[in-house]
Amino acid sequence: MRQPLSLVSWHHMPVTIAPSYRSSSEIVYRGCGIRELALLVLVLGSSMISANAALSELCWREISNINNEGPYIGVVVPNAFELNPLLHSPSFVPHNKFPFFDFAGKHFRIGVLEKKRVIVVMSGLGMLNAGLATQLLLTLFNVEGVLHHGIAGNANPKLQIGDVTIPQYWAHTGLWHWQRLGEVNGDFNTSFGNLKFANFNNDSNHFNSVTNLLNKVWYQPEEIFPVNGTPEVSHDIFWVPVDKTYFKIARNLKNVKLSSCVNKTCLPRKPIVVRVEKGVTANVFVDNKAYREFLNSKFDATPVDMESVAVALVCLQQNKPFIAIRSLSDLAGGGSALSNEVDVFASLASQNAVEVLIRFISLLK
Repeated sequence: MRQPLSLVSWHHMPVTIAPSYRSSSEIVYRGCGIRELALLVLVLGSSMISANAALSELCWREISNINNEGPYIGVVVPNAFELNPLLHSPSFVPHNKFPFFDFAGKHFRIGVLEKKRVIVVMSGLGMLNAGLATQLLLTLFNVEGVLHHGIAGNANPKLQIGDVTIPQYWAHTGLWHWQRLGEVNGDFNTSFGNLKFANFNNDSNHFNSVTNLLNKVWYQPEEIFPVNGTPEVSHDIFWVPVDKTYFKIARNLKNVKLSSCVNKTCLPRKPIVVRVEKGVTANVFVDNKAYREFLNSKFDATPVDMESVAVALVCLQQNKPFIAIRSLSDLAGGGSALSNEVDVFASLASQNAVEVLIRFISLLK
């Protein structure tokens, strides 16, 4: 997600919530806490349900009712302005009996999108929120695959704002080993290269230092524990692949009609949908030209965001198909020194991402 800089309190934006429809004779329970989840585990392992676990029984019954109508496609969205175009689309129809389920601070929306059963959850900003939302989605519900969409910064000068990118691989570029100054060989992974700060020194007449005390950082792989592997035995991975079938389906998205204007401000050309090789994620809002160019030259990165690889890593660990659709809202570090294009084009990029998501779901069998 690329936070519009003007939306300082974007996380307080209202989100349309579908009402619950149930007969008056039914008990409606729409939320479970962490304590209830723990009790649920105890309930499932016991033939008896104590009085203290009654709430958990209702919670489990609600989850079971939802799952009985599955499987579902899971949709993970970072924030409200990226979610609202989907909720307002006539293609999305909330379930008439259980349109949502609240759990652990997350609001899971159940419905149909292009005749496919979906569960949509807004994760919130950053990798922690995205990973937690995805894990809860896969733990609670009968989900057969996960789609992730939103906006992103652009590191590829060949593309423009409004273009929708679908990477084949994602990497976390925020897991570093910060090397000690003067150290020659260290106990860390050097396979994925480094960022040497001295390469970005200011070589003006006022400052011509050869040595930079920040030295360099080495990019490190993530550690995952596959659900079908041996417990506590980890595997390292840097480039996380999306699902091969999903990526193949994405070839058929080139003709999606995308928006090119915000009011009277229009883009130089009509936006396109393009499959790219690589995207990168970190808990960093990249608004710096030098680092944007480094990410593109070093990793061949196109979209730069703050959530996608977290969703990808959880899906990889849980052995679930995954793909991310990211619309470019700005040239990271581009524009003038006083503003960022995301302030103007966030809404357009969000809408374009949703248009591609809807078409993608329509192509799923």
